[in-house]
Amino acid sequence: MQSLIGLLRSMRPKQWTKNIIIYAGIVFDGQLLVAESLLRVTVSFVLLCLISSSVYIINDLADIESDRQHPRKRHRAIASGQLPKPLAVGGAIALIMISIGGALLYSPAFALVLDVYLVLHLLYSVSLKHIVIIDVMVITAGFLLRVAAGVVVIHVARFSPLLYVCVALLAMFLAIGKRRQELLMLADKAGDVRVTLDHYNLPLLDDMLRIVLVGTLIAYLLYAIEEPSYLLQGTNLTLLTVPFVFYGVFRYLFLMHVKGEGSAPDEVLLKDRPLLLSILLWGLTFVAILYFPTLI
Repeated sequence: MQSLIGLLRSMRPKQWTKNIIIYAGIVFDGQLLVAESLLRVTVSFVLLCLISSSVYIINDLADIESDRQHPRKRHRAIASGQLPKPLAVGGAIALIMISIGGALLYSPAFALVLDVYLVLHLLYSVSLKHIVIIDVMVITAGFLLRVAAGVVVIHVARFSPLLYVCVALLAMFLAIGKRRQELLMLADKAGDVRVTLDHYNLPLLDDMLRIVLVGTLIAYLLYAIEEPSYLLQGTNLTLLTVPFVFYGVFRYLFLMHVKGEGSAPDEVLLKDRPLLLSILLWGLTFVAILYFPTLI
């Protein structure tokens, strides 16, 4: 029983929240209320969660020794010994077979995206995470593949390139912020836990954060002004969502610089109520604008 609990922990269900972005295509293309499209994307979300869990398990297997040096990661199931290595390997293989096999049943294109996602993250676990700056770019690519996964399983009439830009910049912002907070938290032991932290420093990471932050906000402003007009008959109601985006980003900066959080973005997004509320209000406002504009 303890091993099964350890396997579930290693699958990191809390981090499945990252995969919700697979719904971007169906939402922004105005198909959220189309039952068939919603079903296809939801099934794809489940399969994406399974393959991402296999990646987490493989990553934990590769990082056993460094995780044991980390104040939080040493409690992970594999690093702590709760989950035996053979069971972890078997679980990862089973999750890969279920996810890719399931995808092949209804969307070869989606299966291909999952294959690319898996290969990219395997390379990340083995070597790419040890290369400064490349490590952050690979994480960004993973989020773009999540978005692409939701686009290829349905017929999307139009999906703005600006949305890909926004997702990429936001993912990079979170990844850089995570590196920054780990560097602060781990201090002299940072390089023992993550090799690239030996090559980063606070001035560099802060400069990277500023650049990416400005790019994120500008990209979203451009999207809000230019892109949704084809669904909204030329109106710019999407500008109503801009304050939520600005507040959410600034709130995250506050949590990083004042509260010292951000080393685990998925946990911050789930436990900080003001940040969570801003995300929910942004989503609800956008859905109302796209699908129920007469209510605005």
